[in-house]
Amino acid sequence: MEKSFILHMLTTAKNLSPFDVNMALDAGWVSAVPYTNVEASEVKDLIQDVIFSRSAKALKRTGIFIGGRDTKQATDMLKAAKNSMFSPFEVSVFADPSGAFTTAAGMVAAVESELDEKFNTTLAGTTLLALGGTGPVGQAAAVLAAQAGAKVIIVGRQLDKAQHVAELCSEEFGDGKIKILVGTNADIDDYIKTAEVVFATGAAGIELLSAEHITAATSLMVAADINAVPPSGIVGLNAFDNGKVIEGSQCGAVGLGALAIGNIKYKTQSQLLKQMIDSEKPVYLHFEHAFEVARQIVKSTK
Repeated sequence: MEKSFILHMLTTAKNLSPFDVNMALDAGWVSAVPYTNVEASEVKDLIQDVIFSRSAKALKRTGIFIGGRDTKQATDMLKAAKNSMFSPFEVSVFADPSGAFTTAAGMVAAVESELDEKFNTTLAGTTLLALGGTGPVGQAAAVLAAQAGAKVIIVGRQLDKAQHVAELCSEEFGDGKIKILVGTNADIDDYIKTAEVVFATGAAGIELLSAEHITAATSLMVAADINAVPPSGIVGLNAFDNGKVIEGSQCGAVGLGALAIGNIKYKTQSQLLKQMIDSEKPVYLHFEHAFEVARQIVKSTK
């Protein structure tokens, strides 16, 4: 009798995300078992309980998902999980805190596609503002864009927090190979004049880019917003907009709404969860793997 597909889902938060549970079960995992309020020091024991309770064959039907609200914690837990295993006692692990890694991957892949299709260019060399960029999605998106060659400026309410996040992105997630600049909301009026790409990744229901900003953004090509809760993070942008010219833009800038991005995010997370099931060897998945999949999804729909 074949063993069940069991996904052990770890989170540092009080509750496990119902979104992630639904995604896991819909992707083919038979059981999704929650572990909440998990501390980093507990990861090793949890992982070894997982791997030593099943045969090597059954471990191919076993996986670990890492959620939570903090990108560094999730990344550290992913590393701890990997370091707690050894052949043949290994299982696949996928980190996606707050869905941030797959959301960021979907956004950056969609922006890349619009730049190529509408403006015959790439992210390389563009000036990019990550508004509300100190949060989980902003962090992952900033790293992916910087790795693709963009000049990224994380813009937040507090300069010291933005600086801390920029350093985290560069050193922890970018292996020290990228540089990310910082600014505050007070600087947006100046930054928007030369911005070519904008990511709006702030809290739900907060407008980050006004009509005046859109008018002043004479170099803007693409603006993307992950906020599906009215009002939009970018004025005049509908959650369903998918490459439509932004109202009031003097240069034909196009917008990507939250649900257009969310469609790519959904497919990306689903594919990665299925990859864990289908892979013959253990895989360790994070934002860079999500980006690879998101790019493929966007390409296949063109």
